[in-house]
Amino acid sequence: MLSTIQKDQLAQFGNLELLAKQVVEGFITGMHKSPFHGFSVEFAEHRLYNPGESTRHIDWKLFGRSDKMFTKKYEEETNLRCQMVIDVSSSMYYSGKNELSKIEFSVLAAASLSELLKRQRDAVGLSLFHNRLFLHTPAKSSGAHHRFLLHEMEKQLHEYEAIDSKLTETISCLHDVAELCHKRSLIVIFTDLLDDPSKLDEFMQSIQHMKHNKHEVVLFHIMDKATEIDFDLGHNPINLIDMETGEKMKLQPSEIKEKYTTEINRYFNEVNLKCTQYNVDFYTVDIKDPIQDVLVKYLLKRQKLY
Repeated sequence: MLSTIQKDQLAQFGNLELLAKQVVEGFITGMHKSPFHGFSVEFAEHRLYNPGESTRHIDWKLFGRSDKMFTKKYEEETNLRCQMVIDVSSSMYYSGKNELSKIEFSVLAAASLSELLKRQRDAVGLSLFHNRLFLHTPAKSSGAHHRFLLHEMEKQLHEYEAIDSKLTETISCLHDVAELCHKRSLIVIFTDLLDDPSKLDEFMQSIQHMKHNKHEVVLFHIMDKATEIDFDLGHNPINLIDMETGEKMKLQPSEIKEKYTTEINRYFNEVNLKCTQYNVDFYTVDIKDPIQDVLVKYLLKRQKLY
């Protein structure tokens, strides 16, 4: 997890790349002591051997070092196209009592994933949306393109500005992404899912649009569990302000906590269920958790793809 100093660094131009590299380096080091040991720094060129396959391409030298069997992966197998899709609407600038806001967490997670993909020689694209899709780049693997993506993500690392609040139009934006990704890709979405709950079916249709176009989808639900899910807001009357509309509401948290938590959990459980039905990987991520958790979930998905 990032320290206060690192949070300050995150807002400084040029440091997102450095922080992403630190996250990935720490993650790769940690993999040697985890169930993902087999991925190591060489996982871009190898995959786990599946019983029943030909032993022709087993890397016996790596077997001697790791006691695990890997087969060599060739260039056409390693080329993955990944589209990072980040919700940058105003609600994503909420942080609760955490060091990082939802947008800061999402940007650093996406930057770290991009760094990991770059090391695997995979192509990465970026899509940013709020009430419209305002940035979409095709997936490329060049160093110049990677730096451009980091620069565009860094632009989103600013303080919340109520006067310039942005609503969320997730559904239309995801349809746009589905149409603009012309080649089969892994689409990784970072959003707090704070859109109109009554439009869940329409939201899933936008996800199905991606699946219909042969894309694989990973949906990261980014949230502050303590306040947004558990409604841990203390016992005194408080004023809540909608970060997207500016609407204000004064309430006593204890009076609505039970009903709120029941409804919010019901909604997200329904999202999870529908994602399972659509064969979409759905992960709930608390912004107080380590960024590396996102990388683990990505590797789980990549393992399924190969």
